[in-house]
Amino acid sequence: MNEGGEGRADRLLALIGEHRAAIREALDDERYAELLTGLEALAAAAPDDGPAVRRALQGVRLALLPLPFGHPVSAALDSVRLAAAPPGPGAVAGARELVALLAAAPSQPPAAGAAAGAAAGAAAGAAAGVGADGAPDELLRAPALSADEARARCAGAAPPPELIRLPDPELGDRYPRFQFAADGGTPHEVVLEVNRLLLADIDPWGAAAWWLSANTWLDGTPAALLGRLPDRRLVEAAAALVEGD
Repeated sequence: MNEGGEGRADRLLALIGEHRAAIREALDDERYAELLTGLEALAAAAPDDGPAVRRALQGVRLALLPLPFGHPVSAALDSVRLAAAPPGPGAVAGARELVALLAAAPSQPPAAGAAAGAAAGAAAGAAAGVGADGAPDELLRAPALSADEARARCAGAAPPPELIRLPDPELGDRYPRFQFAADGGTPHEVVLEVNRLLLADIDPWGAAAWWLSANTWLDGTPAALLGRLPDRRLVEAAAALVEGD
């Protein structure tokens, strides 16, 4: 990847501003409100607070996932998630300009008819993970625990938010099994640590894709390397992605 995280974030924000009217028509009220909340959080973040900037930018990205396939903004969404380098201070400045631009624009109602139908269909796809990583079905086929099974592995308590939770439209919430120790064990501490770095609570599909895909930095699939590599190697590999090292 030749373009850093800041360049990709700047491009996404520029596209949002350029296509703001079409975005307003494509998103329902709830998703559009989420977009505004994400942009405001990004605008309010300290420019040198990398984690806060990245988290707010991910909120913006997730609010835009229901955009119809082929929308000009859609292509920029995964590039932001997959950028090796984190977004820089320019993303905060761009968000501030964009928030002011949107505040000055007249409010428009959600689209009706065909445009609304397309947005609703895209939103349903996003709820199942479509668009989050490009291969939701493959991720859902990985061995997983149900919500009740995950709770049992957590001593009857609610699973911690750091655990990857993938919504399956047929089976309900699924927790990829690799996150738990074998033979009925509790969640791996290293998995919780890595998932915090990967922001699994707001981008579970992206975090799952990292764990279940071949990783050239580790020369293997991270989930398969649990217990075979020192935990610190896994943490370092995730940090390298997040920090762009």
